[in-house]
Amino acid sequence: QVQLVESGGGLVQPGGSLRLSCVASGSIFIGKNMGWYRQAPGKPRELVAGISTGGTTVYIGSVKGRFTISRDNAKNTVYLQMNSLKPEDTAVYYCNMPSDWPPGRFVFGSWGQGTQVTVSS
Repeated sequence: QVQLVESGGGLVQPGGSLRLSCVASGSIFIGKNMGWYRQAPGKPRELVAGISTGGTTVYIGSVKGRFTISRDNAKNTVYLQMNSLKPEDTAVYYCNMPSDWPPGRFVFGSWGQGTQVTVSS
């Protein structure tokens, strides 16, 4: 069973930056695509960005040019660099392993507790 632990969230002003990290336990990480997801209050969880085993990346339109997903296989870690943050980016952010590529609805892992990102002045 892979454990996914997210960190790096916080309160930031509009226009600010945060870097999220997700550490995955176990050697399965290297062979898996990874994704960052978010869930805002009252809304369904959505994929924000994905990165394949080969390093190909995908983003939803609203974060393109502002967010960057990356991975460090040696550290079993996936990152999400978030710049130019907007209030509408406020959500709980989760990482997981999409079962398809490009990422669809389904994931391999269990959902962790996530990390709260709040963008507010």
